[in-house]
Amino acid sequence: SVHPLWQSPLTIPGGTRQSPINIQWRDSVYDPFLKPLKISYDPTTCLHIWNNGYSFLVEFDDSTDKSIIVGGPLENQYRLKQFHFHWGAINEWGSEHTVDSKFYPAELHLVHWNAVAYPTFEEAVMEGNGLAVIGVFLKLGAHHEGLQTLVDALPAIKHK
Repeated sequence: SVHPLWQSPLTIPGGTRQSPINIQWRDSVYDPFLKPLKISYDPTTCLHIWNNGYSFLVEFDDSTDKSIIVGGPLENQYRLKQFHFHWGAINEWGSEHTVDSKFYPAELHLVHWNAVAYPTFEEAVMEGNGLAVIGVFLKLGAHHEGLQTLVDALPAIKHK
């Protein structure tokens, strides 16, 4: 089944490597050569939170290499630009991607760009190796202090 937001295929560079992705457990292949992904974030690089009309974004200062990821399948280090969430009107159905066709209540996307190969985020967006996005599936659970700090800020950005 196709996610309602993605009924028609988008014709942009990237070919078959497009969202949304249904990760099929039985087709997953272990790569023994994959290095660990190292995540190094500096909280002081957080700039602001804003409403773009369909989600909210938390933006970071990406002028230096203070908040980066490196390793895993990445050839270079990538700088954190922003993070945002995907969620739905009902708890059972909010994630952009799926695992064995199962949706999660929400999904966090941490968006990074290749500052080694490109001078700006805007240029990196247009290239195949320009962005690296970490997707995290979220489930309903116990109270989360870190997430609550973010939720408490949301009433301040009710409008675009």
